[in-house]
Amino acid sequence: MEVLGRRPPAIQRWVFCVMLLLFITTVHSFYLPGVAPQDFVKGDDLKVKVNKLTSTKTQLPYSYYSLPYCKPEKILDSAENLGEVLRGDRIENSPYVFKMREPQMCSVICRITLDAKLTKEFKEKIDDEYRVNMILDNLPLVVPYKRPDTDSLVYQHGVPVGLKAQYAGSKEEKYFIYNHLTFTVKFHKDEETDAARIVGFEVKPFSAKHEYEGKWEDNKRLTTCDPHAKRTITSSDSPQEVEDKKEIIFTYDVEFKESEVKWASRWDTYLLMADDQIHWFSIVNSLMIVLFLSGMVAMIMLRTLYRDISKYNQLETQEEAQEETGWKLVHGDVFRPPTNSDLLCVYVGTGVQFFGMILVTMIFAALGFLSPSNRGGLMTAMLLLWVFMGLFAGYASARLYKMFKGTEWKKITLRTAFTFPGIVFVIFFVLNALIWGEKSSGAVPFGTMFALVFLWFGISVPLVFVGSYVGFKKPAIEDPVKTNKIPRQIPEQAWYMNPVFSILIGGILPFGAVFIELFFILTSIWLHQFYYIFGFLFLVFVILIVTCAEITIVLCYFQLCSEDYLWWWRSYLTSGSSALYLFLYAAFYFFTKLDITKPVSGVLYFGYMLIASYAFFVLTGTIGFYACFWFTRLIYSSVKID
Repeated sequence: MEVLGRRPPAIQRWVFCVMLLLFITTVHSFYLPGVAPQDFVKGDDLKVKVNKLTSTKTQLPYSYYSLPYCKPEKILDSAENLGEVLRGDRIENSPYVFKMREPQMCSVICRITLDAKLTKEFKEKIDDEYRVNMILDNLPLVVPYKRPDTDSLVYQHGVPVGLKAQYAGSKEEKYFIYNHLTFTVKFHKDEETDAARIVGFEVKPFSAKHEYEGKWEDNKRLTTCDPHAKRTITSSDSPQEVEDKKEIIFTYDVEFKESEVKWASRWDTYLLMADDQIHWFSIVNSLMIVLFLSGMVAMIMLRTLYRDISKYNQLETQEEAQEETGWKLVHGDVFRPPTNSDLLCVYVGTGVQFFGMILVTMIFAALGFLSPSNRGGLMTAMLLLWVFMGLFAGYASARLYKMFKGTEWKKITLRTAFTFPGIVFVIFFVLNALIWGEKSSGAVPFGTMFALVFLWFGISVPLVFVGSYVGFKKPAIEDPVKTNKIPRQIPEQAWYMNPVFSILIGGILPFGAVFIELFFILTSIWLHQFYYIFGFLFLVFVILIVTCAEITIVLCYFQLCSEDYLWWWRSYLTSGSSALYLFLYAAFYFFTKLDITKPVSGVLYFGYMLIASYAFFVLTGTIGFYACFWFTRLIYSSVKID
């Protein structure tokens, strides 16, 4: 017998573990999982890294050194995660040398002489409005400028390669390159120590035709920009043209500014870049409308259904029982397996896989684990979660397949493992071939492609088999009512109950729940802006689930009341049709918001949006299907059937 008040050993160990975890969390707490602050003292080397060249006009990224910019002695690639590679990021070292809190003026990097080929490359990049991306202490480079209508500062990612302009009094457009960069590094200093943390990385670009006396030497002093004479570049009054045989000298200034912004808040400026575009009132208004509609639908459904069930259960005489109408009349056929039931099982399993992936991703993103400061983290997490959610895909498809009296579970497993990923992989491979043909850094390298195939065949497919095996071993789901041997004839339906019409109508409300948020997601993807309001996106996702479920249940109820019992596929397609509206909206966005002119870029846009719409179809269709599946089983198990 134990002494009173003494804890059992198991509880003691549990308490000790909890206390240890709390202690570790307290001691080693940081702002973002995986990204720790770095302290710099005066004179420390700051590593400026260069990233891809990007353009919203072409959507084709290129590596920084694809243009003849100044290079360091040896180009070193930074380690990139899977998401960064798929995004086209190519992070490399640069010839820029910064010393912490030691300003520089007119540092010369290198001098190049253009030939016809290099001139053409620069002009093409300026035409396509390419911007150079750089990184310092994990912060991307931004160009601040004042909005003309307000005094507020707006930040743009990256530095333009150059600009097209005319000399005064001339009508001919010339190409000019930004060859002088004035960097501003903002830092937050620790009051107790001399250490400081970097909280901002800004730049002002200038086009300057540098001059010097005599012959060029590596340590040559410029007459246009001289630190000894305190002469620096402050305007582009004498710009540097991009022409064959022209000489270009690249220079830069560095200044350091102390900032009140703390390291933990340094990303706030970056994430508020497009704040003027976020119309919170319209978003909240849209959500309120969707919630109101969903509430109305739920109230109507509950009242109508309650009345129906009460009426059916109060039938007392045989004559009344024979005169039954509406949804009870088709009880002998409502659970008859549909045509192409195997394909339905495959798509339901894939939808479960998608649902699990998105749910877990959004939870992690809302908690701050997948912040934009963790480059490529979101895409990497989604890919890995997709692979591991194959377990649930196999389980869901096998359970449904067994309910439909299927016996060949291995066949359905293979179809679940290969149908959706196979179609997406073919589209992705074709698009990647197009990007590769354009010699863009956005093309996925062979090694990464091999890694994707390994994730698919080596991890996802076996997990789908494990899930299917477990699901098929479970007892089959029993129907609440018996199915007749001979199917009854479906009466002629009213025009508004036509399958095509009701399916298309059913997709409008789910699309309405997400279309405003969709605008910001498309803007972040195609206009290279940060998307960060994951908490709000999670709320929209919940609204989408509720809306898909309710609109599908309502239309399924009307269908059964019209004595049409073919609800299996229609329940999937009703909410899944919202993907059609998503694709149409993507086309509308392309023609109204984007300035894409190249055919290859247009094909890339519609190819990737086709993949996104296909995924949205699978997700929303599965939500609608399971809602109807639960609804039909509930109502038919609630009535007395002789």
